[in-house]
Amino acid sequence: MTTASPQHRAHFDFTISFANGGDMSGRGFRLDLPRPDLSADEVGLLLIRHLGLALVSDVELRGLRIVEEAHRGSRGVETPAGEADRVIDLSHPIEAGLVTYPGLPAPMIVPHLTREDSRARYAPGTEFAMDVITMIGNTGTYLDAPYHRYADGGDLASLDLSTLVGLRAEVFHLRDSWSAERRGIGAAVLADRELAGSAVLLDTGWSRHFGTPGYAHGAPFLTAEGARFLVSEGVRLVGIDSLNIDDTESGGERPAHSILLAAGIHVVEHLTNLDAVPARGARFTAAPPAVRGFGTFPVRAFATTSSQ
Repeated sequence: MTTASPQHRAHFDFTISFANGGDMSGRGFRLDLPRPDLSADEVGLLLIRHLGLALVSDVELRGLRIVEEAHRGSRGVETPAGEADRVIDLSHPIEAGLVTYPGLPAPMIVPHLTREDSRARYAPGTEFAMDVITMIGNTGTYLDAPYHRYADGGDLASLDLSTLVGLRAEVFHLRDSWSAERRGIGAAVLADRELAGSAVLLDTGWSRHFGTPGYAHGAPFLTAEGARFLVSEGVRLVGIDSLNIDDTESGGERPAHSILLAAGIHVVEHLTNLDAVPARGARFTAAPPAVRGFGTFPVRAFATTSSQ
């Protein structure tokens, strides 16, 4: 295994003029860079490519700074080959007393057979521990199947493994893109990529509050508009590192759950460590046990990256 190289981004204001007339400008723009030693002209060309512009006559950058910072998925900038082959754990560990979602019961773990008691059942020097865990399906990092929302929807046992294992991951790194006043993630944020068949993973940074009272208040979420857009794009799974895929502070409606699960798109909630996954190029897996008549269960979610 190799260690990933530091990533860099450019921060700047800009004005772009067009050969056929008109111009556009931006302030506080940030752009992924393939390496830190690019000239201003090279950054300008990357900006044109990222924005998908044509007939540009001039690019003026102001206040250009290049800083060491994780990439956020700028178009035209791929993760350099050979950085690392990695397995990135995206799940919260489960333990007795864990509070995942405030108001839901915490798991209880009790022994069925202790190591001490097992010694009377097995040959000398051989011992085992067998434990019983009692928990609600909404514990830790878990996946929602259609049955979670709809009585006639597919349960966990009905899910096709090809829709859960090795999915192309499109990670939207949004930690600097939302605020307490603008918590909803809409379609416009997600519209710059080809998403068909992918797992769309929303990295909001909210998992830093997991297990604390603050996790339940002010959490980012996917809007109904955003959910409809992802259905239209043909995604297979949507994951978020937040309290819920929906806004739990706006009443009892759950439009994102309703829209996604009606379309057979799996939902994974309470992810963590998404900042370690590149915006593009990773594979995502989150497979629950095949439990009949059950709609939600913890998963060991993880991403894999490859230099090949």
